[in-house]
Amino acid sequence: MAELQLRGINKSFGTVKVIHDIDLDIGNGEFVVFVGPSGCGKSTLLRTISGLEEPSSGQVLIGGEDVTDYDPSERGVAMVFQSYALYPHMTVEQNLGFGLRMGGMPRDQVADRVNEAARILELTELLDRKPRQLSGGQRQRVAIGRAIVRQPKAFLFDEPLSNLDAELRVQMRIEIARLHQQLGATMVYVTHDQVEAMTLADRIVVLRAGRIEQQGSPIELYDNPDNRFVAGFIGSPRMNFLDGKITAINGNDLTVALDAFDAPGLVVRRRSQGGAIGDAISVGIRPEHFSEATANGPNLTARAQVVEQLGGVSFVYAVGNDGETKVTIQQKGHSRIADGAPITVGFEPGALLAFDQAGLRL
Repeated sequence: MAELQLRGINKSFGTVKVIHDIDLDIGNGEFVVFVGPSGCGKSTLLRTISGLEEPSSGQVLIGGEDVTDYDPSERGVAMVFQSYALYPHMTVEQNLGFGLRMGGMPRDQVADRVNEAARILELTELLDRKPRQLSGGQRQRVAIGRAIVRQPKAFLFDEPLSNLDAELRVQMRIEIARLHQQLGATMVYVTHDQVEAMTLADRIVVLRAGRIEQQGSPIELYDNPDNRFVAGFIGSPRMNFLDGKITAINGNDLTVALDAFDAPGLVVRRRSQGGAIGDAISVGIRPEHFSEATANGPNLTARAQVVEQLGGVSFVYAVGNDGETKVTIQQKGHSRIADGAPITVGFEPGALLAFDQAGLRL
């Protein structure tokens, strides 16, 4: 296995620049997930690491060696794509070993590697089947097995679960996490699904418009986002952003009024000395950070529009007293709130975030 380093990576297609001066270090054995909306450049960046795309400028280093000008086959990485790309006329065993046989590896070594990959991925009983006889999850495991038999320095995954249904996606997430623990391999994984990113990654790299917005552990990004984009992208359901105005400042405590919800006197702790009395800001609060209303407040009042009963939790989709500002409130267990009913809730102390009008964290 090996560490990966990107130094000053830029990529343009004609006059359109899609990657902007990316510097990134990925440690040996680390599981890093590139996440972001469609078109943010995450797949292009992954393909640049693999050698399938050539950077307009910058360097790609694998294991300390500059491989920027190397062909994909010379970089010692293995890529797993969204499509399985299995040979339909070959068995699982033949698909797993095809690349090794074409490379001239002796038959006994090919057999050893294929059997080991099949053991790791629990494919041993399926080696004689052809792809048409496999489920979607089994086909994806075969695609991953083709990467394993190469014994690469790093594994690159480009949205490998996008073709699977919801239940299989959960199952395959667990299998990929287990595979990383078992192999201790360096893995770089691309997805637009932030749930995949949160559950798989040692470190998440959030991309927007070809730039790194923030990187860190899943919990770090969840609890301590640098800006409104990251705060809204990480977490499901997404964070609520409520318009407010600073009415007082005491050290790093901002007193904020949320007029749309009749919530004056709300205290939000800022990270730095940004903001001034009278400034319009956005207050971020995750759906699970509402609490029971208190006699002394501050409380938020709204009107429920739709209540989703999911068994273990319920989600109340409500609207403020202005009739326009929407808020999502999570409650434990079964909600007793009826559609259209008024609702009053409190706030968990310390759970509120403040963002300026540019979307930067205060």
